[in-house]
Amino acid sequence: MLQRILALIWKELLAVLLDRRSRISILLPPLVQLLVFAYAATLDVKNVALGILNRDSGEQAFELVQRFHGSPIFTHITYLKGVEEIAPFIDRQKGIMVVSIDERFSRNLDAKKPVDIQLIFDGRKSNTAQILFGYASQIIENYSRQITVREQDAVLVPRNWFNPNLLYIWYNIPCLVGTLSMLACLIVTSQSVARERELGTFDQLLVSPLVPLEILIGKTVPGILIGMAEGLLMWAVGSTILGVPFTGSFMFFVLSLFVFVSSISGVGLFISALSLTQQQAMLGTFTFMMPAVLLSGFATPIENMPDWLQPLTFAVPLRYMLVISKGLFLKDIPISIVLSQLWPMALIGCFTLTGAGLFFRRRLQ
Repeated sequence: MLQRILALIWKELLAVLLDRRSRISILLPPLVQLLVFAYAATLDVKNVALGILNRDSGEQAFELVQRFHGSPIFTHITYLKGVEEIAPFIDRQKGIMVVSIDERFSRNLDAKKPVDIQLIFDGRKSNTAQILFGYASQIIENYSRQITVREQDAVLVPRNWFNPNLLYIWYNIPCLVGTLSMLACLIVTSQSVARERELGTFDQLLVSPLVPLEILIGKTVPGILIGMAEGLLMWAVGSTILGVPFTGSFMFFVLSLFVFVSSISGVGLFISALSLTQQQAMLGTFTFMMPAVLLSGFATPIENMPDWLQPLTFAVPLRYMLVISKGLFLKDIPISIVLSQLWPMALIGCFTLTGAGLFFRRRLQ
């Protein structure tokens, strides 16, 4: 039995690795996606176009404007001549933000009266507007502290644990390790049976000495191996080339990756058993991928999702893998936290593999 299973596993690996299109689809897209997501798909706000309407000719207003000039966030600054230019500036998307300084700004500061500074944002880019509001508020607050006469009794010193410089790539790469390994595992397992049907070799497989359980194992193991190889490749690229620190246990990471791709392989085999062609299998893969990524907490926090939607996230293995991956990369989480995320993935894996096996056997009959 073992010899027959190993022969089928070797046959599946050769079918994937010797096919030029399969090699390219497994190796090249994940590497490209890793680099694209690492640098292009970022929530960091940089190189912002800013409009400034300064109706005050005083020294204090000039100094505040220079604070915005000196910020590395605002690299394209346009000086507006009047209030009537604000609306076209925002409407035509020449900039996301406008700083409007009143003509009595310096005079009120000299008289120690309250001053007003108007910040106008493009609400069509809500997330960027919120981040820019934080940047602008910090610039104005620092300026206010330096010109005030009163001594500050307390100094606020922020410290960011696990990611001191708030580099978005340090968040992105651990998430991509799980996401891209899931994609590779799904592609291999979902194509396995569909490829046999399309090439006309599925009937030959049925009349072979292999029993359904052996066929199931032989179709599942190659996807697990390739998914783990993909995850380890992403880990190596992220921790060496891209410079994301890995502070946890490598053994825990490999164990977690194995449980994760095992739970995903059952989904891929289920898709493959449903599909008659490789094109249908590919469409089924991406149909599953999009909701799984969105519900995992990768793009948006699970806490921000509606209450009725949050329970669905417990059925997504990627949710647990992201916690483990980010924890092992940045926080060196203990084994207790790893195990608390491992057992739900193992439970999902038992369910998906068992369900896929039963469905697969029914399709063979």
